[in-house]
Amino acid sequence: MLSRGNLFILGLAVLAAVAGGWLQHRSQQVRAPDGVHVVNVGDLRPDLALLDLQGKEHRLSKFHGKRVLINFWASWCVPCLKEMPALNDAQRKFADQGAIVLGIAMDDPSRTQAFLAAHPVDYPILLGELSSPSTSLRFGDLDEVLPFSVLLDEHGQVLVIHRGPLDAGQLNKWLSAAAAP
Repeated sequence: MLSRGNLFILGLAVLAAVAGGWLQHRSQQVRAPDGVHVVNVGDLRPDLALLDLQGKEHRLSKFHGKRVLINFWASWCVPCLKEMPALNDAQRKFADQGAIVLGIAMDDPSRTQAFLAAHPVDYPILLGELSSPSTSLRFGDLDEVLPFSVLLDEHGQVLVIHRGPLDAGQLNKWLSAAAAP
């Protein structure tokens, strides 16, 4: 049995370990730069203006009235490339139901063009802003890890934020006309 003094020391040690762990965790969390609004579920998407591969500007409000799956990807991201066929199939399957897949390349424009020349997709691709605050960060990707997806309803409200690759089942659920994520 521990004496009262030893129990007190043990309690302090446990408290110090918990506080240290919390401080370490807190210091490793990525935060958005001051003054940058980061989208959360329930928010209205920002009406960003992004360029396509031909240099033409497109505002995200252009897709108002459609359920939009925004997928952030890069040509060097292996999980991104593995999910692209499922995204392409989903675009073909749900386009006539008022849904659209929108790829936002978080990559060098020339690499994006070269990749898509060899591996074309049936959904629009826009170029994300890589400098801080990046386009993916503004959509909630605080750790800026790809792939990263955001599902918007017909009014531009964020329904779901997802880190990591999507599978065909998730895409079917999210993009179908009567979808409730």
